[in-house]
Amino acid sequence: MFASKLPNLGTTIFTTMSALAAEYGALNLSQGFPNFEADSELLKLLGEYAERGYNQYAPMTGLAALREQLSIKTEKLYGAFYDVDHEITITSGATEAIFAAISATVSKGDEVIVFEPAYDSYLPAIELNGGVPVYITLHYPNFEVDWDYVASKITNKTKLIIVNTPHNPTGSVFSKSDLDKLAEIIQDKNIYLIGDEVYEHIIFDGLVHHSLCTHPFLKERSFICGSFGKTFHVTGWKIGYCLAPKVLSVEFRKIHQYLTFSTFTPAQYALAEYLKNEEHYLSIPTFYQTKRDIFLKSIANSRLKFVPSQGSFFQNVCYKHITDQKDVDFAVYLTKELGVASIPISVFYHKNVDEKVLRFCFAKDEATLQKAGEILSSL
Repeated sequence: MFASKLPNLGTTIFTTMSALAAEYGALNLSQGFPNFEADSELLKLLGEYAERGYNQYAPMTGLAALREQLSIKTEKLYGAFYDVDHEITITSGATEAIFAAISATVSKGDEVIVFEPAYDSYLPAIELNGGVPVYITLHYPNFEVDWDYVASKITNKTKLIIVNTPHNPTGSVFSKSDLDKLAEIIQDKNIYLIGDEVYEHIIFDGLVHHSLCTHPFLKERSFICGSFGKTFHVTGWKIGYCLAPKVLSVEFRKIHQYLTFSTFTPAQYALAEYLKNEEHYLSIPTFYQTKRDIFLKSIANSRLKFVPSQGSFFQNVCYKHITDQKDVDFAVYLTKELGVASIPISVFYHKNVDEKVLRFCFAKDEATLQKAGEILSSL
């Protein structure tokens, strides 16, 4: 019999709910992808570079012009400089970057602190590298971190802490105080960090994204993973990146070169040119806050309870005033019977903590959001 390396892992909830939405013709607010097109300017650039013959392998580290624009953007936004040649790597999506960073850092028996609910790619990568996840469980509605508790979970085996801000699936964001407390906890310890910052530009109500690279001490220990796909509504392009000090990038690239080696070439050229206009990313918070607000307005008179999302393109809602059904069962019911697909939050916890909360993706067109809101208001 074939021995699985991930015996407890089945089909992801995202695949399951999207398939169910397709089967029942439901509005798909489950999986995190837009249902609208990207900027026509960006799409035009992609076509132009493809037609001009930029269709062969890009360098393993990524197109130099794209790395240069990313360095400029990062320094402009966060005051943090990354060397174009040695500290920036373009990857085939942020999930690949996260996997490579975990693989470069974690060895058998190393402990990895994971804040849950957590994006579902973290655990398999930890397990495949022989690591041991140590969970810090956060709770609805604010999902705040108790840093004293985090400190109590640090041992001499702790090797890595994964930080996700803005956070998927909760929509919460780290503050500057959170970074200061994190730095204090690991100050005298050999602990590294992964910053899953794919929603860096999708942040609301005047809040600021506090990247790990804005804290000088944390920057020197961090692999910061980002996503052009999330920012510019082209998730299918699968283009991400990793920012890390040279000593960390050397080890990161050893893994990256044998995972994907290089990433979709014409899109790298297109993005390098597109990034020269800073308004293309500075406008993103307002763009998505408008969508969040449309969705929240559409369910304002429903029986659902919510705290407005601070970031990401997800909104959590609590339905415990409506039914005691398990969140997985209620999500299936909404999809099959009412025609709106969501993701139950319990699947993001290792012990399936069920607080009667569902996650809805509002990266959709206005008509879809309003229609979904009308249906949910009928509950």
